[in-house]
Amino acid sequence: MNQSALIRPDWTPATIALMVLGFVVFWPLGLAMLAYILFGEKLKTFKKDANSTVDGMCSAFKRGNRANWKQHHRTGNVAFDDWRQAELTRLDEERRKLDEMREEFDSYVRELRRAKDQEEFDRFMRERRNGGSGPVAPSEAN
Repeated sequence: MNQSALIRPDWTPATIALMVLGFVVFWPLGLAMLAYILFGEKLKTFKKDANSTVDGMCSAFKRGNRANWKQHHRTGNVAFDDWRQAELTRLDEERRKLDEMREEFDSYVRELRRAKDQEEFDRFMRERRNGGSGPVAPSEAN
């Protein structure tokens, strides 16, 4: 890192002045400057590690589906990896069953609504044929 920089993660007069000014203006700014002074050197490696981890996950998702991503992360313990794979397969099967049940329920509710609508329509048509014109509107009641 360039040690001649005016603002660097170190106890320089500029960073101390910015920290004090930050506390005077708005205390979280001063706290952020203090964190930068104390942990600024570590931020570069933290950012690099976080970015490489996220990039690895995103590239795995771009390459294929989630099943491929799950396959690439082995722990080294064969028994655990086999158990985990069996559990993931079981959970995927449960998810598929739940999705099927939800679709069945949605179609049941749709059919129920259709039957209710049909019943209301049939009742309206019966009342209309029997001489009634259906419910009386408030302006026609007078």
